[in-house]
Amino acid sequence: MESLLAHIARKERASLRVRRVDVDEQPDIAKRFSIAEVPSLALVKGKRVVARLEGRSTAPRIESMIDPHLHDAA
Repeated sequence: MESLLAHIARKERASLRVRRVDVDEQPDIAKRFSIAEVPSLALVKGKRVVARLEGRSTAPRIESMIDPHLHDAA
């Protein structure tokens, strides 16, 4: 999943920042964003989670989760 996210991060670098968090090393962040399963992908906008995928995912699924939030009004 990391290579998929790296590709999306490059493609959307003007609109999106991708950050990897090790939930074992930073359990406070996992708790803050209610990460219950690893791997998880949380899309955070305005300091709140607006979309989430848990478990392994495909590029089309990740892009369909992100796309509605990239270009809408903030």
